[in-house]
Amino acid sequence: MGEVLSNSVSVIIASSGFACRQNNLYGRPSTSSYTICCRKHGCVMLHGSTVKSKRCISFGCLRTKGPQRLHNSIIASNIVASIEPVTTSEDVRENHLIERREEFLDLDFVGSNLPPWRNVVVQQGGSDVEVKSGNQPLAVSRKMAFGSEIRVQFLEEANEEILSRRVLMLSRSNKVRSALELYESMKCSGLQPNVHACNSLLSCLIRNGLLDYALRVFEFMRTNEITTGHSYSLILKAVEHAQGFDSALDMFVGFGGYSRQKKDFDVIVYNTMISVCGKVNNWIETEKLWRSMKEDGLIGTRVTYSLLVCIFARCSQNELALDAYNEMIQNGLEPGDDVTQAVIGSCTREGKWDLALNLFENMLNSRLKPNLISCNALINSLGKAGEVKLAFKVHGIIKILGHTPDAYTWNGLLTALYKANQHADTLQLFESIKTEQSSELNVHLYNTALMACQKLGLWEKSLQLLWQMETSELPVSTSSYNVVIRACEIARKPKIALQVYEHMVHRKCTPDTFTYLSLIRGCIWGSLWAEVEEILEVAPDISLYNAVIQGMCLRGKFESAKKLYTRMRESGLKPDGKTRALMLQNLQRKI
Repeated sequence: MGEVLSNSVSVIIASSGFACRQNNLYGRPSTSSYTICCRKHGCVMLHGSTVKSKRCISFGCLRTKGPQRLHNSIIASNIVASIEPVTTSEDVRENHLIERREEFLDLDFVGSNLPPWRNVVVQQGGSDVEVKSGNQPLAVSRKMAFGSEIRVQFLEEANEEILSRRVLMLSRSNKVRSALELYESMKCSGLQPNVHACNSLLSCLIRNGLLDYALRVFEFMRTNEITTGHSYSLILKAVEHAQGFDSALDMFVGFGGYSRQKKDFDVIVYNTMISVCGKVNNWIETEKLWRSMKEDGLIGTRVTYSLLVCIFARCSQNELALDAYNEMIQNGLEPGDDVTQAVIGSCTREGKWDLALNLFENMLNSRLKPNLISCNALINSLGKAGEVKLAFKVHGIIKILGHTPDAYTWNGLLTALYKANQHADTLQLFESIKTEQSSELNVHLYNTALMACQKLGLWEKSLQLLWQMETSELPVSTSSYNVVIRACEIARKPKIALQVYEHMVHRKCTPDTFTYLSLIRGCIWGSLWAEVEEILEVAPDISLYNAVIQGMCLRGKFESAKKLYTRMRESGLKPDGKTRALMLQNLQRKI
């Protein structure tokens, strides 16, 4: 049995129980006992018995007045608690008893209240109990995840606001250990930190990578119903950063995210989850969050709609992006630079060039600077709509804004000229690009120029451009060769087309049906029937048979057409309506 004397309070600790004897100022004892019951897993439960004295007893920072029954239980884990007697002239002679008696106590968890110990050391080492005196202040220590210890201090101050302010300042100063120790000390003393202190501590713990401790603080806040939207936002972002999107979404759903029950979510929480979904481009969950937020009666902020528009535009959900933008305007929110440019991109992809042009002009009037991507998207949209003058007007604005036109800019302008059937201007612009900015030339620009040559029947120019593509080591595709062969067909140069075809095969570029169709049409008009038969042997396709039969009929070779038609039917190929009509017409003429 060990005996500890502190001021006028006497504490007796036995292996079978705990008795507290209180002396009043006149030395008359009044007793109150505390029973220690050893539980499983090394837990110790201390239950207060009836206090018979009418004087006040200090229990940590919790003061109780007798007579009453204390039902608070203490569960401690890895605690190092020390009770140091504060000696007076009356009990100096008894201090030597403290240094001669020790018992060890093995505990598992820290409870919410601590007994009035001054210098008792409680260490984990078995099922025995050891009370060790020393000259240290009241402290409860716990091993932390980062290798240090939490020490729960005896609090002289009992004002929750003052202590909460201290937790707040320590957290803001990034003194994570001190802030956490003060927070735990307040809990053990029956005091509750306010919401600002808890949020600041949450942020500090997350900033230092202590997610487990942050989750415990957050659970304490939920239990005491002091959570805010900022609290949820901090935890959800931390979980997403540490465990990924799925874990954060599961936690949000666990908090009742999609349910219609009343919840203490605000717009900040939804903004956080929308941002989390945007990181993985999950537009489906983003839309669900948007709908859920409106069902909860919340109105999105500028941040909300900026996230929605950018995520939907990035995921090519152009209609949703435009819906979010329209709702943003209806709510009186001014879109930012990034939102406007994302909407311009969505409008151009949806073919709404007039709306995109209007947004572009609004940006210029607001002295905002559209980026080159938005300008190129607008030029491309205007070019597809045949608005050549507007496309070149935007090109002029690009230079005023200080941007340097790139390959996408030139491709949009060439496409605009080609769509407007200004093929000569298309070739002229291409030559200008090749002279001034040859580094910007790519396959798309060459193909547009080749198509312009095809429309103009400039087969020699097309061959020249094809040779330049090959010497520039650009990848020449089947479509590029097809355009050149088609240009030769239009110019009635079937032998040149056959040479291009042979060169194409030599470069191991695989011909397709369009290649053979163009060759057959050219050979028919050039009366190269042997070459036609060779092509049919290489590629016996139904569309090729139809083209040959129709060409033979048009050139008056009815017998050859009839033989080929018979061979076609024997091969199980079905002629199209035009082929059947021509064969019936020729049979009637023969009759």
